[in-house]
Amino acid sequence: MVADVLAERWGLGRPKERYRGLIAEGRVRSGEPGAPAGPRVAVVWPQTYMNDAGRSVGPARGALHVGLDRVVVVHDEIDIPFGDVRARMGGGLAGHNGLKSLRRELGSPEFVRVRVGVGRPDSSDPEIVSAYVLGRFREDPDEVRELVERAADRVQGIVLGEDPVR
Repeated sequence: MVADVLAERWGLGRPKERYRGLIAEGRVRSGEPGAPAGPRVAVVWPQTYMNDAGRSVGPARGALHVGLDRVVVVHDEIDIPFGDVRARMGGGLAGHNGLKSLRRELGSPEFVRVRVGVGRPDSSDPEIVSAYVLGRFREDPDEVRELVERAADRVQGIVLGEDPVR
């Protein structure tokens, strides 16, 4: 959802099928008439299972010659309360299989992560947790839209160099 907002906000156009995913490329557009185009970006929507996201992101990064320090991964995080958005460079993988796949395919865990808090269900049963993260949001749609917009704002700040991440 965050990738959708960013691609629309930046005027990247319709994504193409490549790298086991969808990719939209272009220059960040501010939307203001006459404003210069911003940096060149690519938004990738892996079409693999979440646990294999690296098999999409890794080849895209290699083909586009993007430095690891320029990769920004957006992902859900059940260990963060719903509504919180946090960013960091590298760090542990907290059992997140998608992040493990990214580390394996990118060769390092030292990429920027924008972690979108979705909260945790009231159970630790793996089936319930799985259904929770793979299911639809239970929160009000307006709250979900607000969360997605804030996450997109955070990514945009990082990409434009306005929000340094350590």
